[in-house]
Amino acid sequence: MTADLLAAEDTLMPLSALQHHLFCPRQCALIHVEQQWAEDGATAEGRLLHERVDTGPGETRPGMRVARGVALRSLALGVSGRADVVEFVGRPPRPFPVEYKRGKPKAHRADEVQLCAQAICLEEMLSTEVDEGALFYGQTRRRVAVRFDAALRRLTAETAGAARANIAAGRTPPPVPIPGCRACSLQSACQPERMAAPPNVAGWLLAQVGR
Repeated sequence: MTADLLAAEDTLMPLSALQHHLFCPRQCALIHVEQQWAEDGATAEGRLLHERVDTGPGETRPGMRVARGVALRSLALGVSGRADVVEFVGRPPRPFPVEYKRGKPKAHRADEVQLCAQAICLEEMLSTEVDEGALFYGQTRRRVAVRFDAALRRLTAETAGAARANIAAGRTPPPVPIPGCRACSLQSACQPERMAAPPNVAGWLLAQVGR
């Protein structure tokens, strides 16, 4: 391995940062810049689900090999991480990534971007094309097929670039309250409502002097 490649690998960000950034850039920075984390019931359920899936034994079925906890990296995106499951289907085998989520399908595309990033990692590592994968949601117990079309690939690359720039700059964006704030385990650390409208310190000081 060359020195340039080793240096590039040292700067890779966690693949999960893409999902965090697309959901909320401030959440991404709190986790990956400030190293803040808080676990609640939902995140604990998600962690246990991933651990159960990732550490399960591989399988071989007719026409398919199932690998779990597959290590991934992409120098193009600047990410590294793991895929919950990669199914190698057909002959020659084609990789089909499957990401497990505890909840249900969402209105935003953060889950799809995370899965697409896994596909790009597999393409780069295995020199093959990965056209589609699936998201499995624990709440519905169903798979949702995801096709890695040009629009999703573009969104994934743009999200990776933006997240990487924020993390490299050590920059935490100001809060923008969204409906998802209520379910975020980092709400107390983020304090979106308070930080979005900070107290008027100058006015408070003037009031104290005028007493």
